[in-house]
Amino acid sequence: MSPRAPVITISMAKGAWAVWVATGFGAGRAPRAPGTAGSLLALALWWPAGLWGLGPYALLLVLVIGVGVPITARAALALGRRDPPMVVWDEIAGMGVALFAVPHQILGFAAAFGLFRLFDIVKPFPIARLEALPGGYGIMADDVLAGVYAALLVQGGLWWTGSILH
Repeated sequence: MSPRAPVITISMAKGAWAVWVATGFGAGRAPRAPGTAGSLLALALWWPAGLWGLGPYALLLVLVIGVGVPITARAALALGRRDPPMVVWDEIAGMGVALFAVPHQILGFAAAFGLFRLFDIVKPFPIARLEALPGGYGIMADDVLAGVYAALLVQGGLWWTGSILH
């Protein structure tokens, strides 16, 4: 056995772990619409965080985005694709952004979900350009911006209607 064998084994194990996390613990392996599957998982994951208040929510969001850059980069490398469709950690992060400060009600979460999916699929300017960023930055940045667009529209709609949904 060569001295490099353990290093390769460790590297593969780390790659497998990154793929498992980056695919939303398997949600991204859905046979159809893996991004939507990841976004639905995100709704379930962000729902309890919506009760914590803006400070803890924002801290968790920064952590999810920060961890997402290296995890998605490693998973993409392990899967041999620049931005594999089954990698949905970016959708989890983007949904977290879309849901920031949204009233903790089903209607608000549904609006954020629908708008996020729309912007993630259509990719209005400059979302598509962000995909060209290197590694995990390109994987994550377009979904984070799609989340920003969704959050702005949801918050704008709440302001416009004078509604808080509570």
